[in-house]
Amino acid sequence: MPSREIVTRSWEETIQRGREIGEQLKPPVLILLSGDLGAGKTTLTKGIVSGAGAATEEEVTSPTFTLVHKYDRGVRVYHVDLYRIGDLHDLETLGLEDVFTERAVVIVEWSEKLALRTDWPVVRIHLEHVSEDVRRISIDDPAGVLSAS
Repeated sequence: MPSREIVTRSWEETIQRGREIGEQLKPPVLILLSGDLGAGKTTLTKGIVSGAGAATEEEVTSPTFTLVHKYDRGVRVYHVDLYRIGDLHDLETLGLEDVFTERAVVIVEWSEKLALRTDWPVVRIHLEHVSEDVRRISIDDPAGVLSAS
């Protein structure tokens, strides 16, 4: 499925849409998230990680300061936040090359800062504020990782 758009009207609905995405993921796959600060990237990730079966929504927190969280309850999921990454040297210190040798789901917030290449299937998701509670989620899935739902 090349691309589609979803509109959510609450954080609960954003998590639910994330769950639906997560349920369809088969490692290895790279999920690239983009959008302004506060657009809902971590909220969507809570649902994706939960839907993939790697952790509960409550266990998923923003890795803004630790930069990488690993969830490994059955399916291995890495949640990466590149917001604080300043340059290629900072990126190299995370050791993401090693992550791409595993069978995992890798979710990257602030993905425009990711300079690594992989041959894994990639799903690009852009989130934007429409209003206080409303989010527009654009999904680009050229490899057809996600089934039409």
